[in-house]
Amino acid sequence: MGNSPHDQRGFQTVIDQLGKAGSRQLIATPALVCELDLLSENIARMANMTTSAGIAVRPHAKSHKSAFVARRQLEAGAAGLSCAKLSEAEAIVNRLIIDGYERRTSVLITSPMAGRASAKRAAVLAEHCDLITVVDHLHGVDELAAAFEAAGRQLSVLCDVDVGLGRTGVVGPSQAVSVVERIEQSPWLRFGGVQGYGGHLQHIVGREERRTAARESAHRLEVVIHALESKGYDVPLRTGGGTGTSMIDIEFGLLNELQPGSYVFMDRQYCDALGNDPEGQFQQSLTISTTVISTNQKDFVTVDAGLKAMATDAGAPLVVGYEGKAEYRFFGDEHGRVTNGWDGPFSRGSRLALVPPHCDPSVDRYDYIWLVRDDVVIGFADITARGCSQ
Repeated sequence: MGNSPHDQRGFQTVIDQLGKAGSRQLIATPALVCELDLLSENIARMANMTTSAGIAVRPHAKSHKSAFVARRQLEAGAAGLSCAKLSEAEAIVNRLIIDGYERRTSVLITSPMAGRASAKRAAVLAEHCDLITVVDHLHGVDELAAAFEAAGRQLSVLCDVDVGLGRTGVVGPSQAVSVVERIEQSPWLRFGGVQGYGGHLQHIVGREERRTAARESAHRLEVVIHALESKGYDVPLRTGGGTGTSMIDIEFGLLNELQPGSYVFMDRQYCDALGNDPEGQFQQSLTISTTVISTNQKDFVTVDAGLKAMATDAGAPLVVGYEGKAEYRFFGDEHGRVTNGWDGPFSRGSRLALVPPHCDPSVDRYDYIWLVRDDVVIGFADITARGCSQ
């Protein structure tokens, strides 16, 4: 399931005990731990949900950054992969090939690129996968056209549309028409459709509130699609969406491809936002394992997972099994503080499981994920594209 990233004694200790009862307790902490069966159930749930609705799913690899997880998604019927950056796609595509995955993978780079160097890298990547990119500026079109002309191959390009987030994307139909006209002027590029990703929608608390905001975003995209169609352009691919709006996007029927990412793992941020909503039915498969290292204080214990162990943009993690009883607080770079003011305090050496506040950037802090079934370690998965943000 992976190659050892380091010759570590702690790592090898666990490898030597794979498949044996209690091997989970040997994992050096802090560490990422994934219940493999829950991961598999999440992948199957999204695949079945989209298939039943007659819509494609192109999972976003930025959440897991792992060729192991990507392959399981592809084998479950995903149309391809979404990647945030070129280096992320380069790493995962290369690893899939090395691992013997025989199908040529369709890969969408969901962030616009800038500069001739990036366009040339995209042309090289396109030798190894069926590449799709997005643009939101005329210069971006020209850079890709020049790079792919030099490489002697064609590229499918989507018009990235701002649906309310404001981060990237053309603003309104007139900009969209100008971009698509420029794409169509190059024999090396072909217009493939539109992308409308509403990242600002995914963690809105309350399904009706989320649906209302998603409807406004869908309208922005629909206006652009109608403008392009009125100019005679076919818009075959309409991709976007995410975990938090997945079933709402299916309900609207505007998108024909979804790009969910966090559904494979979930996190505290999604737990807080989605609750018992239909989109919240994916299982919490990923946790951060941490060890109690000091119990000298009366009201709290100190664990070995601190600021460096997880992303902190979404606040503190939950302590699995002690929600509402034990509270985690950051306690420095290397440490966390967990309250134990109830009967049965934690003892030195106790293992706790934390729900990551935000799974995507938390995963990017580790070399690998331990794969478990209850207390048994059955393998590990490389974080293939760790640190790949270029």
